[in-house]
Amino acid sequence: MEEIKFLEKQYLGLNKMSFIRRIALAIFCFVAYYWSENYDKSGELFFSLGIAILVISALLVFVLHFETKIINGSIILDGLWTSRKVKIDINSIKSCQKVSYSRFFLNRSVYNLHYKKSIRFFTRGNDAVELTDQDGLIYLIGSQKAEELERSINNIINS
Repeated sequence: MEEIKFLEKQYLGLNKMSFIRRIALAIFCFVAYYWSENYDKSGELFFSLGIAILVISALLVFVLHFETKIINGSIILDGLWTSRKVKIDINSIKSCQKVSYSRFFLNRSVYNLHYKKSIRFFTRGNDAVELTDQDGLIYLIGSQKAEELERSINNIINS
C-alpha cells in the first residue's frame, strides 16, 4: 500500500505573471471598446474579446500545472498532460533546504526546466525547496507549502 507523505497541487491560472498579462490584455480590450464605441462597430469585438479573456482566465484556475507527491521514499512530480513524470529518489538526496525561488516579483511557470546547473519546477509563490543529490545535481521545487515539503523530505533523509 502506498503511503502519501506529502501532496500538493499547483494550478496554472494562479501564476502572477500569467494572471497580470491576461488582465492587462482584458483591460486593453475594454478600453478599446470604450474608445471605439461611438465610431464604428469594431468595439463589440473588443468587448467580446475582453469577456472571453476573463472567462479563459477563470477557467485556468482549474487547470493543473503539476502535482508534487512523496510516496515510498520518492518525490514524484507529475506534470500537465504530456509532460513526463519526474521521479527523484530521496535516498540519493544529500541536502534539502528551503530557499527563496527568485528575487523577481514575476516568475513564469516552468516544469523540468534545466537552467543554470539546476532543474526547476515552479508555478507560483516565493519559496522553494532546493535538493542536492549525490551527483551534485540541484532540483529547485517551487511550493506553496515549502516548510512542510522540506520537513517531510528531511524526516525521510534522517531516518
